[in-house]
Amino acid sequence: MLFNSITYGFFLPIIFALYWICPRRFRWIVLLLSSYYFYASWGVGYVAVILLTTVVSYLAALYLDRRRKAKPLRRQVLICSVLACLILLFFFKYFNFFSENIAALFRRVSIPMQPVTLRLALPVGISFYLFQTISYLVDVYRGTIPAEQNFGLYAVYISFFPKVMQGPIERGEKLLPQLNRPKPFRYKQASYGMKLMAWGYFKKLALADGLSVYVSQVYDNLPSYTGFSLVLATFFFAIQLYCDFSGYTDIALGSAKILGINLTPNFRAPYFASSIKDFWGRWHISLSSWLRDYVYIPLGGNRVGPLRHMLNLLTTFLVSGLWHGASWNYVLWGGIHGVFQIVESLLPWNRKQSPFQRDKRLHGLLCLITVPVTFLLVGFAWIFFRAATLQDAVYVLQNMFTGIGDLHAYLRSCAVQMGLSAPHFIYNCLPLVPLFLYDLFSLKTDVIALISRQRFFIRWPVYILLLLAILLFSEKGVTTEFIYMQF
Repeated sequence: MLFNSITYGFFLPIIFALYWICPRRFRWIVLLLSSYYFYASWGVGYVAVILLTTVVSYLAALYLDRRRKAKPLRRQVLICSVLACLILLFFFKYFNFFSENIAALFRRVSIPMQPVTLRLALPVGISFYLFQTISYLVDVYRGTIPAEQNFGLYAVYISFFPKVMQGPIERGEKLLPQLNRPKPFRYKQASYGMKLMAWGYFKKLALADGLSVYVSQVYDNLPSYTGFSLVLATFFFAIQLYCDFSGYTDIALGSAKILGINLTPNFRAPYFASSIKDFWGRWHISLSSWLRDYVYIPLGGNRVGPLRHMLNLLTTFLVSGLWHGASWNYVLWGGIHGVFQIVESLLPWNRKQSPFQRDKRLHGLLCLITVPVTFLLVGFAWIFFRAATLQDAVYVLQNMFTGIGDLHAYLRSCAVQMGLSAPHFIYNCLPLVPLFLYDLFSLKTDVIALISRQRFFIRWPVYILLLLAILLFSEKGVTTEFIYMQF
């Protein structure tokens, strides 16, 4: 059941009505049944995986919470339960990748070997809910949170339908208290949630799906394209991926808000970031903070020597790349971001004693340069993220500036190759204007709250224009999956 499907359009209002009609102490039952129904709609077999994860982690957390004095055994239970999660993830997501690469390595040294491959469908959202499970177990072990005693409530925490497919990766300290103590209905919160969902649908339907046509056209048939076509397709992909993923997140956060639950915001205008470090503080925030707290800091973070610090950064981003998919493209993409951060940490203007860090005016002037440079660096890395193979990524890099000496011909060849006339190009880029303005203003204010405070004759035309934009620019009759569902 996709968020952008008619089925979800019926599902959510029904759950909304049942949830608020039901007495508070039984609302978690509505959430549990609806979440498992939602997850089962992707395949009944997937339910067994998420249920197994829930049962094992629930029992392990109870032991960790009740036996705080048995330190050696607690540590062993934590290691075993975390390993169980990682083995499950490896089995479904990485087994074939490692098997194929090991076989290829043996063949290189003249040892014949055929890879053992498993024909298993990747359970939807497994990377998200397993990382959430691991953080819960570690937090209980550390004593940051108590173990949840109610199995049903804990099952909701793992499977809550707005976030189970693509996150955010929630922490127990934030979500579990909200499930234990449901709030009364608040019109403003529900209204805000619906507006947030509308904005998410605009990003997904009017921008991501529209741009995906041109991105797929080029990246799925690279030998037919050279020059500016490759640059434009890469730029379109950067916007497509952002709108697709953040659009999903807005719909997820909005769906939870109308049920009185606040999930973690996952994006904060990432393409206005002034550095790669700043970008990762704005992009997929729940994963970035997870990697920081459960990989980077345990490795030593920045509390170690310079070389070890660089290794910690690189390791963390390699893990991030591998988390995204079982492919060397993703690993290299993560490694590129790790190298970016290492180089960035050595730049003189990023040091604490630098005048650019102490003086706001100098910092603002520096940002005029670093923001577009950061976007270009992020866009460069997206090539490896989108290309099907490393060879495809190399092809893009080798051919994206072919013919740039004659700028007019360079641009004209793109129009011919992609079948884009000037009016058609402008039409496809029009939805970028509200996206740019929204993200720009969101740097200093909550745009939805700001519009909501305006008078009737101001805010309602904005709502109507947003609805018309969704209807006008969305791909008619097309229901596309969200990109991050594959992770």
